[in-house]
Amino acid sequence: MPTTNYNPDVLSCLANLSSDEVFTPPPLANQMLDLLPQELWSNPDARFLDPCCKSGVFLREIAKRLDKGLEQHIPDRQARINHIMQHQLFGMAITELTGLISRRSLYCSKTANGKYSVCTAFDTPEGNIRYRRTEHTWKNGRCVFCGANEENYARGAELETHAYEFIHTEHPEEIFKMKFDVIIGNPPYHLSDAGESTGSSPIYDIFVEQAKKLNPRYLIMIIPSRWFAGGKGLDKFRDTMLHDRRLSHLVDYPIASDVFPGVRVIGGVCFFLWERDYNGPCKVTTHMNGLSDSMVRSLDQFDIFVRFNKAIPILEKVMSKGYPSLSEQVSRQKPFGLRTFVKPKEEGNVTLFANKAVGKISRSEIPAGKDIIDKWKVLISMAYGEGGEVREYPRMILGKPIIAEPPSACTETYLVVGTYDTEKEAQNLAAYLRTKFLRFLVGLRKNTQHVTRDRFAFVPLLSMNTAWSDEELYKHFGLTQDEIAFIESMVRPMPVDDEPETTEETDE
Repeated sequence: MPTTNYNPDVLSCLANLSSDEVFTPPPLANQMLDLLPQELWSNPDARFLDPCCKSGVFLREIAKRLDKGLEQHIPDRQARINHIMQHQLFGMAITELTGLISRRSLYCSKTANGKYSVCTAFDTPEGNIRYRRTEHTWKNGRCVFCGANEENYARGAELETHAYEFIHTEHPEEIFKMKFDVIIGNPPYHLSDAGESTGSSPIYDIFVEQAKKLNPRYLIMIIPSRWFAGGKGLDKFRDTMLHDRRLSHLVDYPIASDVFPGVRVIGGVCFFLWERDYNGPCKVTTHMNGLSDSMVRSLDQFDIFVRFNKAIPILEKVMSKGYPSLSEQVSRQKPFGLRTFVKPKEEGNVTLFANKAVGKISRSEIPAGKDIIDKWKVLISMAYGEGGEVREYPRMILGKPIIAEPPSACTETYLVVGTYDTEKEAQNLAAYLRTKFLRFLVGLRKNTQHVTRDRFAFVPLLSMNTAWSDEELYKHFGLTQDEIAFIESMVRPMPVDDEPETTEETDE
């Protein structure tokens, strides 16, 4: 049998440069471009900017569409290509290397004016894809533009600064000195805060806000979805996004590897279409497990973004009952003032629950929480599962609750979810925490491994004189069979006490 030559798209074969600077697969780039109005592709005056070029895939795919759309307007192929490359497509590379890659993708030559360039109109090697080495501006140990740590990013000329030109200026409009109809890209996601316990700092939000300053007709970017419900330093960005009625489309992938094969992105990824002249609700589409679900809704219905459309009517039914939130009684971090590294001893008058150990501690060594030492308590691990990329649903969401008999305390490894005078009430809270209903509501606010009191904000605080089961909860809140089926599809049963608990990935 004759063999068939296979010529893969080189941009689908490139290895990512780092976990935070991920190349965009061509199919994903085209999904994003499909959100734009078709008339753009036949408009010879439309201008496009990718302010964070890595592989040049967006500009390349735009060029293909313009080449076809402008056939009648500019019949001569070379004249058409020259016009598109010289007057319509612009990019800013994030490194010198990605600049070369992007020029190779767009111009078919690493130099725009090279012998093999498809464009014959350029007289400079960079064409319209520029790279300018930029330095951070330090103040009190931090970059005033991106927040980078001076200790980590103050480096010599032989290393990349990761001070991206687009966001290291107060006047991005001065870079190209022109207006753009479309800004599109896949910005760098994080900057590492080496040596700090708080981990990496997001940077993609700065790219989004900087792009808005240019006031394009359309803005499309793909970014991590962690901003929906959490993320370090993202409270202001989340509030801005949820109240921005110019967001017309939001497309969410809870399982990031569905679009970025082999890449871990905590909490999934999303892309959005922001339209300068739009004012209305947003079409939210979720792609998961081979299925798609869309709904037009307001983004600011809750204090966080609830990513699953099918969860909205469930939440509305729960909140209509008017119960206070369970988060009101959940402790903050370090409920007894004891750090994770505190180890239990063999002797003492208080039982201590610590990291992978249970032992004793003297009451005098406990600096805080003394008023609840002699209460029955229900503890839950502060870090459980889904720290790495969520690879599938249903999830566990929370670890097994622990009933702590008085007198007892714990290190910051645990949160105290509730304290009671009787063992029965503690047992009922533990049973409540095991229900799929409760863990589903927690999961709507939990897209990392960390469990904080805020994660319980959607959970109703019910009387613990009752031993609640899923069946009773579903009936109490009037859930339909479809709503129950959705919860059941999202949450795994919690193992009974004598079964081993499934170990899920964590983000250490």
